[in-house]
Amino acid sequence: MTKWEYFTAPILSHVAQQILNNFGADGWELIQLAPGPNPDTLVGYFKRPLQDG
Repeated sequence: MTKWEYFTAPILSHVAQQILNNFGADGWELIQLAPGPNPDTLVGYFKRPLQDG
């Protein structure tokens, strides 16, 4: 059975693509975007398989 780890991060709308590409390069998969505390910010919810060890 796959075990997961999760991560939540602010996503600034004017650099969203760069932020998402950086997280993706580290193995994080975006599972949801939600409104953030202000109009320029979203909150990204990510997951990736938990590494053994």
